[in-house]
Amino acid sequence: MAALFGSRVRKLRTAAGLTQTDVGALTHVVGSRIAQIERATGAKPTLELTRALDRELVADELLIDLWPYVYREAYPDWLQAFIAYAARATLIREYSSHAVPGLLQTPEYARALLSMGHSLRDAEHLEERVAARLDRQVRLTSPDRPELWIVLDEAVLRRSVGGATVMRGQLEKLLCMAEKPGITVQVPPFDQGANGALPGSLSVLVMPDGTEIAYTEGAHHGQLTEEPDEVERFVLIYHHLRAMALPPLMSLDLIRSVLEVDYRAASIPTRSDRRRLAQEQLQQRGGRQLRGGGGRIPRRRPRP
Repeated sequence: MAALFGSRVRKLRTAAGLTQTDVGALTHVVGSRIAQIERATGAKPTLELTRALDRELVADELLIDLWPYVYREAYPDWLQAFIAYAARATLIREYSSHAVPGLLQTPEYARALLSMGHSLRDAEHLEERVAARLDRQVRLTSPDRPELWIVLDEAVLRRSVGGATVMRGQLEKLLCMAEKPGITVQVPPFDQGANGALPGSLSVLVMPDGTEIAYTEGAHHGQLTEEPDEVERFVLIYHHLRAMALPPLMSLDLIRSVLEVDYRAASIPTRSDRRRLAQEQLQQRGGRQLRGGGGRIPRRRPRP
């Protein structure tokens, strides 16, 4: 498929009377990158580059349609159909009990998570999967970006993936993305008890024509559901999960709390640690004491 993709790029470029350098300039890459794509060597084209090629070569979305198949080995077979649907969805509703959804993952979190996959062949295959996952995020910044509603089990926030540094970056990204228009994040807290949710993840996609598609995924399998009655059952499950979650603002407060308490950098002291250290330094120097609010208590001047 990579060879077929490259062949189509070469034919479209030749028909347009352009050189590889010309196409590279139009799509903001070097000409040698276009040569690699045409010869199916080197890294596979990203979705962003594919869209640029499709636009500049007037391919009428042919290249965009081919792109998921170029990445057929980056994505497991059972995931490819979902990826193709999600690329066109106008609303994406997701619930996850085990990990941050791919659309909101940092590169470090994605790499740590994907490195645990049993189907990985080597380090290059891992980087290919990471690149494919991150490419999906480009649509969140495009004019046709979908509305995104994410429900995350609290366990996702507290389960360390890749270590404290990776988790700090991931939770900070969650907070940042949740402030953007059209993106909502909610968290069902532990104190709600068992919510009867699926053990993996659930996605409900709303397509441009209004039809809905459900996708469930476990550790090593996934299932796409298009039958309306079955999809409706998953929609009800999702709404139940969302109803049990904290409201969006309270959910963000919970994420901040986990970030500050569970994943605070070892080199960054807490507020109380900073105050205690400052007090000790002042006492060692015979300095003034600190007020409860952080200000200094002035020394009494001797009366004349």
